[in-house]
Amino acid sequence: MLQHTIGLLIKPSAEWRRIAAMPTRSFNTLLLYPCLLAIIPAVSWYYGTSQVGWTVAGDDDAIRLTADSARELTLLFYFAMLGCVAAVGYFIHWMAGTYGAQVGLARGIITAGLTVTPLFVFGIVGIYPLLWLDLLFGVIAVSWSVFLLYQGIPIMMNIPEERGFLFSSAVVAVGLVILVSLMVATVLLWDVGTGPAFTDAL
Repeated sequence: MLQHTIGLLIKPSAEWRRIAAMPTRSFNTLLLYPCLLAIIPAVSWYYGTSQVGWTVAGDDDAIRLTADSARELTLLFYFAMLGCVAAVGYFIHWMAGTYGAQVGLARGIITAGLTVTPLFVFGIVGIYPLLWLDLLFGVIAVSWSVFLLYQGIPIMMNIPEERGFLFSSAVVAVGLVILVSLMVATVLLWDVGTGPAFTDAL
C-alpha cells in the first residue's frame, strides 16, 4: 500500500488511474489503507502532546498532557478520523447516481481514504506541536487533499471531468458539514469530562 501513498503524493493522476484499474479483490483490500495511515497522526500527536509539549506566549515551561489523557484523546482522534473517512465515503456512494456513476460503498470509502493521504502523512508534524508549523503543513495538506479529490473523483467514478468537478464540489461541502459536526461533538465530549488533563508542570 505504500506505493499508493507515494504515487498519490508525486504522480496523482497516474496513480488514480492505476488504482481504478485494479481487480476487485485487490481493490477492496484498500479499505485497510486509511486504518493503517491514520496511525501516523495519532501516534505523532500522542508523542508530541505527552512528551514534547507546547509553549504559550513565550513561556519557557512546556505544557504537556498526561500519558493517560493523551492516550485517550489520540484514540478518540484515530477513530474520529476513520469515522470521517467512512462518512465521506458513504456520501460519495450516495451521491454517485446523481452524477451518473454507479459505484458501491467500498469504492466510495476507498476514494475518500485515498484522498486524505496528505492529511495523514503530514500529520507527522504532531511530533513537534508548534502552532505556526502545524498550521503551515495543515494548509498544505488540506490543499493537496482537495486537489486529489478533484483529480480522483472523475477517474474513480468513471465520469466526465465537468461532472466530476460538480461531484467533487459537493463532496467538499459534505466534508465541511462533517468537520463542523465533529467540532460540535468534541465540545460535547469535553463537557461531559473527556477533556485533556495536563501534567503538574503547568
